[in-house]
Amino acid sequence: MNILVVLGSPRKNGNSEIAAQQVAETILETHPGSVEYLRLSGQKISPCIACGGCSETGQCVIKDDMGAGYQSLDDADLVILAAPIYFYGLSAQAKAFIDRCQARWSRKYLLKKQIRPGETRRGCLVCTAATQGKKLFDGAILVAKSFFDTLDIEYGGELLIRGVDEKGAILGHSEKLQQAKEFARHLAQTYDS
Repeated sequence: MNILVVLGSPRKNGNSEIAAQQVAETILETHPGSVEYLRLSGQKISPCIACGGCSETGQCVIKDDMGAGYQSLDDADLVILAAPIYFYGLSAQAKAFIDRCQARWSRKYLLKKQIRPGETRRGCLVCTAATQGKKLFDGAILVAKSFFDTLDIEYGGELLIRGVDEKGAILGHSEKLQQAKEFARHLAQTYDS
């Protein structure tokens, strides 16, 4: 299995990254393969400029680091979108990456071309947040579902972890790490059915 983990946090080795690593490693225990970590922080990914250029070709006209991101998304059997919550939404890095998938939306909906026809691919959302708000993750879930739909990726659910703020705080919560393992095992089982 080819797993792509899209790391949307500006903080290296932060809570969302640790949780996503736990998910990927647990899945590989029963479904051998490889993991690619795509760290968005430090990448030059410009925001979508709504130029409409991708409407004709399905390709983005902006030439930056997103080009490699498209290929990684196309090649992945499982995409794990990992990001912290900022103001009840995904980080700016994650959102810019997702917005640039407008080219994939154009390919699918305007040009009627699937990325990998006939194949079942899955994606999931891994989010961490410092606070405990009731609707804390609602916006991120909606964006993730739309993102995966655009890529012809079946949405496999979400791992949502509240109450972790400082870098690496999740490591002090064994129950949250166990939650990540259980989520991964459930997701892995969907490949067996």
